[in-house]
Amino acid sequence: MSVALSLRGAARDIDWPVWIAGALALTLVLLALLAPWIAPFDPDRQSLLTRLRPPIGFDRADPRFLLGTDQLGRDLLSRCLHGLRLSLFLALFGTVTGLVIGTLLGMVAALGGRIADALVMGLVDVKLSLPFTLVALVVIAVAGSSIPVLILVLGIAYWAHFARLVRAQIMALRALPYVEAARSAGASGWRMAVVHMLPNIASPVVVMTTLNFSNLILLESALSFLGLGVQPPTATLGSMVGQGRDYMASAPWIVAAPGLLIVITSLAVMLLGDHLRDRLDVRLRDR
Repeated sequence: MSVALSLRGAARDIDWPVWIAGALALTLVLLALLAPWIAPFDPDRQSLLTRLRPPIGFDRADPRFLLGTDQLGRDLLSRCLHGLRLSLFLALFGTVTGLVIGTLLGMVAALGGRIADALVMGLVDVKLSLPFTLVALVVIAVAGSSIPVLILVLGIAYWAHFARLVRAQIMALRALPYVEAARSAGASGWRMAVVHMLPNIASPVVVMTTLNFSNLILLESALSFLGLGVQPPTATLGSMVGQGRDYMASAPWIVAAPGLLIVITSLAVMLLGDHLRDRLDVRLRDR
């Protein structure tokens, strides 16, 4: 009896949404990593004889294509796996690019004096005031739509958020006793930032990184939907939705499969980001 009660109590204490989100995120990452080996077909292989076949369970379904085929007869399951792989790759490296740029500029603003602070924060204000779609159009029109360019475009999407966060955190830490002690011992400003300050602002930066990763997945999907992302026939989740929008009335599965993957991926990462914020923020943890 006591064992059953303890098991029930443990089950109540488990944060099921976080565990489910973690399991989903791990599953999606594994599917993306193993896509070249588990995809049943070449994602770009066309077969007009099998075009617009519905998923298994519907009339005219072909058992070889579990999720059906698109307007060119390409296997949707294979394209979803490869599209998930590329979408996660772009979001990951875009997040890292924005993190590096924003952290460096935030440190410059906090430690470089009034002129450096005014210049960096002015640049941040300009960035936040410009419509990002317009910036993306200009960059892609000038530099093309290759994968490195897309990583740069995604990286500059949210660097200003990192810069403002790092600047605010470092300026709050500058007056603390251990920072004053390091300064009195002769440590330079940049040494204090790298050795003493950055480790203490890791928690909010990690939380913002996870949340921005989810935002970049949606942003990459939106750019690909508008035709500004990776060009056909290479698949990303957003480009698959964009290419299938003309067939939503007659073949809704073309949009439903990649669209559902976008929703699941974004939701899983957002839930994990919220959980990290609750765990790492002392003020929320003590409530």
